[in-house]
Amino acid sequence: MNQLTRRTGFVLVTTGATFWGVGGTVAQKLFQDYAIDVNWLVTTRLLIAGFLLLAVHFFKNDRSQILGVWKNKKVAIQLIIFGLLGMLAVQYTYMASIKHGNAAVATLLQYLAPVMIIGYVILRKQAVLKRNDLITVALALVGCFFLLTNGSISGLSVPTLAIVWGVLSGVALAFYTLYAVPLLAQYGSLVIVGWAMIIGGFGLSFIHPPWDISLTSLTIEAYLYLLFVIIFGTMIAFWFYIESLQSLSPKETSLLGTLEPLAAVFTTVIWLKEPFGMFQWAGTACIIGMILLLALNKKAPEKKPLKNEKPYRAS
Repeated sequence: MNQLTRRTGFVLVTTGATFWGVGGTVAQKLFQDYAIDVNWLVTTRLLIAGFLLLAVHFFKNDRSQILGVWKNKKVAIQLIIFGLLGMLAVQYTYMASIKHGNAAVATLLQYLAPVMIIGYVILRKQAVLKRNDLITVALALVGCFFLLTNGSISGLSVPTLAIVWGVLSGVALAFYTLYAVPLLAQYGSLVIVGWAMIIGGFGLSFIHPPWDISLTSLTIEAYLYLLFVIIFGTMIAFWFYIESLQSLSPKETSLLGTLEPLAAVFTTVIWLKEPFGMFQWAGTACIIGMILLLALNKKAPEKKPLKNEKPYRAS
């Protein structure tokens, strides 16, 4: 890897992760100031971003994979399940948590997924409990307590619905992460995630069709926010993250990916002026520490990853 290529990779992954975090905050702005319906935004976001990701794959990679994924019945069924119970579930619960709370809390709660995965693989006896696992769980629990209560046991500082949807987002992300493994072992990330987004968006269209909204009442500012959430906060963010793996290792991208919750927290507090107490900052630090601990201890090759070693994201 030459230095110029690595520098480009760092720019791509940091830009992508930042777009993910800021995208959640912009979505919160749309919910609060423009009364955008959660169902409509998730439907539209998934459909447009999914088609764009497939278009990127079409022009950059093996085009036969785009339709080839549907030729195997077992793979097709797995992809539909992944699209509905994985991708759609993650996107909807995340956005619902933002709607009822804020982007900072929603993003941090979604990052409880690794702890849930640790518990799952240990219960399934696929792994043994290690010291790092205990530290990870402790950081997650302490972080959540401070984040949600601001250090007071007398009541929650975050709306209950936001917490419920946020925890469900973590559960959905854990399922998303585990279920996608065999699919990603056979096909490219852009193909799997692109189709999963289209499937999820199509499924939610039966509840809220993307055309069922009065866009004439929206301001130019609102249109720009929508454009950012759909294009920059979803499609470009994911594309940049995957592209960075051409010059960076999976461990490096995972570490730099921690910019997502940081971007969500800072933009929520500074731009939207959401109240954030001292203990909530401490809770944020605990959860960021948990993410860093997991990334640093993740066994990943430092060489250029193989085609099927690419990680993927859900935000």
